[in-house]
Amino acid sequence: MTTIKKNTAPSTETQIEALRVAKATQKEGQTKEQTKLIAQGIQKGIEQYKKQQKAKARDRDKLKKKNAQSKNTQPQIATTTTPIANPDIVYKQHWLPWAITIASWIGFGIYLIYTRAL
Repeated sequence: MTTIKKNTAPSTETQIEALRVAKATQKEGQTKEQTKLIAQGIQKGIEQYKKQQKAKARDRDKLKKKNAQSKNTQPQIATTTTPIANPDIVYKQHWLPWAITIASWIGFGIYLIYTRAL
């Protein structure tokens, strides 16, 4: 499969934006010719960015479509058993509930000892 390169003229919005950025960064003593060359470079960068974003959007759409098709084509299997745990998932518990539990048991034990001593 060969790709055909389209040589399309850049949009006027892109040209205006590139010229605006080039003029905003223009240094003292810089000629109009130099500013024009800088604007052309910025314009090419904007066009390349837009192409990349379009390609990413196409890839996302293809992936979304592929996922939708795979969900539709997979047979629905009803499982009655519990699912197998994923070994990659690690569950961590916070220490605070355990500390409160231990402190409450210690406090309860001290209370029992203190009330029996009276």
